[in-house]
Amino acid sequence: MDYRALIDPVKTPKHIAIIMDGNGRWAKQKFARNRIFGHHNGVKAVRKTTEACRQIGVQYLTLYAFSTENWNRPSTEVNALMALLVQALEKEINDLEKNGIQLKAIGNLGDLPKATREKLEEGIYRTRNNKKLVLTLALSYSSRWELSNAIRQIAEDSKAGIIEPAAINDELISSYLETRDLPDPELLIRTSGEQRISNYMLWQIAYSELYFTKTLWPDFNEEQLYKAVWDYQQRERRFGKISEQITAK
Repeated sequence: MDYRALIDPVKTPKHIAIIMDGNGRWAKQKFARNRIFGHHNGVKAVRKTTEACRQIGVQYLTLYAFSTENWNRPSTEVNALMALLVQALEKEINDLEKNGIQLKAIGNLGDLPKATREKLEEGIYRTRNNKKLVLTLALSYSSRWELSNAIRQIAEDSKAGIIEPAAINDELISSYLETRDLPDPELLIRTSGEQRISNYMLWQIAYSELYFTKTLWPDFNEEQLYKAVWDYQQRERRFGKISEQITAK
């Protein structure tokens, strides 16, 4: 089925968030000696997905690339992932510039190795004026870390008299999050068949539609993205209201 042809451009989600899962299992299926083979091929899926989002008018794409919990993986894998990120940025930055894609990053970026952080900062600077799509990488990120950090900052600003406790509401909390410059995602996609959120954007996905696919991340391609968007468009988003209230608009 040609899912792209079925997509209604008026109903295309403005922001898609993705939990990229399954690189290691994909590598094992290919009889690879280590998981890094899967991560290398996962970069190809990032490229395909980013371009597919740009083609159908998605304005924001946020990818869960490395969680705070991932630092607990074997050091050989962590080091290889950091090196892979540098390589990927070096290889892709020119295409990001050419295609009008702006690169951003969220997370505890100070924990990244110096070379990785510098290459990331270079990519963010070079693409800062691009307008067609904002590609955000969640690196050394977890939602509990983000929320804890935001609560700490709100408490400090309240103590300093910068904000009044009575002023604390949804909008103010959102303004202290890593994603303060991004709209909440309408669609969250997770690959590999796992059906959990894994500490990702817990505040932001309060009303996101969730889409789970058994496809392992390195096999996720343009058609898989179009299928997820088409599925999203078949759903009725009520935000606590009833169907009659939605259809009456």
